Amino acid sequence: MADGPLIVQSDRTVLLEVAHPDAESARHELAIFAELERAPEHIHTYRITRLGLWNARAAGHDADDMLATLDRWTRFPVPPSVSIDIRETVGRYGRLVIERDTVTGIGDGVLVLRSTDAAVLAEVSKNKRIQPLLIGHPSPGTYVVDAWARGHIKQELLKIGWPAEDRAGYTPGTPHPIDLDESTWSLRPYQRKAVDIFTEGGSGVVVLPCGAGKTLVGAGAMAETKTTTLILVTNTVSARQWRDELLKRTSLTAEEVGEYSGQMKEIKPVTIATYQILTAKRKGQYAHLALLDALDWGLIVYDEVHLLPAPVFKLTADLQARRRLGLTATLVREDGREGDVFSLIGPKRFDAPWKEIEAQGFISPAVCYEVRVDLPAGDRLEYAAAADDERYRLAATAPAKIGVVRRLVERHEGERILVIGQYLDQIDVLAEALDAPKITGATPVDEREVLYQAFRVGEISLLVVSKVANFSIDLPEASVAIQVSGSFGSRQEEAQRLGRLLRPKESGNTASFYTLIARDTVDQDFAQNRQRFLAEQGYSYTILDADGIAA
Repeated sequence: MADGPLIVQSDRTVLLEVAHPDAESARHELAIFAELERAPEHIHTYRITRLGLWNARAAGHDADDMLATLDRWTRFPVPPSVSIDIRETVGRYGRLVIERDTVTGIGDGVLVLRSTDAAVLAEVSKNKRIQPLLIGHPSPGTYVVDAWARGHIKQELLKIGWPAEDRAGYTPGTPHPIDLDESTWSLRPYQRKAVDIFTEGGSGVVVLPCGAGKTLVGAGAMAETKTTTLILVTNTVSARQWRDELLKRTSLTAEEVGEYSGQMKEIKPVTIATYQILTAKRKGQYAHLALLDALDWGLIVYDEVHLLPAPVFKLTADLQARRRLGLTATLVREDGREGDVFSLIGPKRFDAPWKEIEAQGFISPAVCYEVRVDLPAGDRLEYAAAADDERYRLAATAPAKIGVVRRLVERHEGERILVIGQYLDQIDVLAEALDAPKITGATPVDEREVLYQAFRVGEISLLVVSKVANFSIDLPEASVAIQVSGSFGSRQEEAQRLGRLLRPKESGNTASFYTLIARDTVDQDFAQNRQRFLAEQGYSYTILDADGIAA
């Protein structure tokens, strides 16, 4: 405890001294169960939350492990109230269990809610939102749960602070032979560990950095379960990358893998569908719900689970009997629905710190820069006079950024560069100013794939892209990203955009991530929030003055 990098406070915040020699070690252990709230230069503030503690418990960390982390790195004794609170909160996970009845004789396989704590069971059974989901009380310590309500009762129990451990098992689905073809490659140790932990748990989320091979974790889970599989992805380009990777890395053939999207409606033993098609409505009804029951799926994979659209949560509540694997680089959701991911997809099963995987050489090292751009007097006056809801766009699309982008592109001549923007008119201006091809949501999928492939093989070295390139796009040789504008203060977007650069490169180059900020505007305020998640992963931003950047 002597002179550690942490200070644990009674309000469940934890302060981390960034310059301390043990700061990185402490950060990696603390991030297992605490969330970064603020990350200025010298002191970072973490908060210990109930959901963070329960996710850590589900991933195999108990209260003793978490308190040992605090005791090991803290400068002052951990307040007794915090120690007690952590033990009691962690102890809530698993006090209630959902399982199939094999004891009371009410019917083999009936869904029941059990607890050895009579007071807890009495408390939750009286809750007005949980009571309608319970349809019998055959014995002390046991309530019968309505067959359709497995997902809903987990949501409601989490809301009142009693997360249930789901041990009710899963339908095996229709068996289908799937094997990994590891003749020229093999799963990395952390990928194998993630697959094994998921397989044991049956449902849950694997958190890995972009470029660390989440798709291969999905393929590994498919090879373990050997069943018909539905894979849900963010867009059609991602669907085709999944298909190509599965054909390359597994025993599956093209006849066994189908695409269900706006362009194709194939249903095969392994079907890859987009979130967009699943949530599409016709005459007020979801038009493609039949896909969820088209086959007896034994596994459902949710790619980029932090982007799961709200309607899919509702649909997923009815899929609790099927194994569910969520894949993501970050559990951060800007809509605050992390609890629904926990309840309906499953708790976090595996999480590997970004810097740890970088140290093992599996993702590229990266340096991050915040480039502050001064607005000319005329633009500054226009910004000052604008309404609050117009100011971010004015700052984010400031014409003064264009010249800075041009100088950064010249500085990195010979490298493969992504210029990323949020606003379509700004993307048009950038593409014209840089004489570079652009990709937006309006670009046809086939044209996107042609441009991405040309970028991969080096036929073009500069692409201007909108947010369509944020997710699931495999561009391993991209070594520079210049973010000109983004979705306000989105932490998940910042992580995904840096992630475009983290795939290991043949060149071995360190990646460079630039974000351009209009000085003394809301652009700068939002940037601080955007950077929080990456700060939690051990990345820091070097502040540069745009006037000091020479080509």
